[in-house]
Amino acid sequence: MAANHSSDHESDQSTRLYNPYQNYELPVKAQYLYKLPTSPEFLFTEESLRQRRSWGENLTFYTGTAYLGGSIAGASTGFYSAVRNFESGDTTKLKINRILNSSGQSGRAWGNRLGVIGLMYAGIESGAVAATDRDDVWTSVVAGLGTGAVYRAARGMRSAAVAGALGGLAAGAVVAGKQALKRYVPI
Repeated sequence: MAANHSSDHESDQSTRLYNPYQNYELPVKAQYLYKLPTSPEFLFTEESLRQRRSWGENLTFYTGTAYLGGSIAGASTGFYSAVRNFESGDTTKLKINRILNSSGQSGRAWGNRLGVIGLMYAGIESGAVAATDRDDVWTSVVAGLGTGAVYRAARGMRSAAVAGALGGLAAGAVVAGKQALKRYVPI
């Protein structure tokens, strides 16, 4: 009887064995009660065919990643600025206070700026994917163009055009780098 169960388990590669009672002595049949799937489960078959994140997941991912990256970069810049502005008579407490204040102020400012850019990018990209029903390099480039243009629109037409071009180039470079990484680096 036990040999039959082990051959069933070997043929079913999409499940893994989980036994919460493994430290207790139970009959052999009890070991095969807990077969849990290792692949993602979907409610509808259409969800399993889709290989991209939803607009809400994109919004959360891009905004959060941009805010975190901006906060870290801003805090690093603030740290460097505070260390550079030390005076010879500063005490240790004053130096630490200067570092914390400068890092916190720069980190918040950079994080908020980049978080807004991530939010706009996610919205424009999700809109482009919904409109064209394609998720490829060009939708990312269009989202980068739109994000740069909208972010700098208040400073005038020339600034919006330059920022849009830079945003499109940056988005295209990131997507191309991601595809090259997938192709040449085995992960």
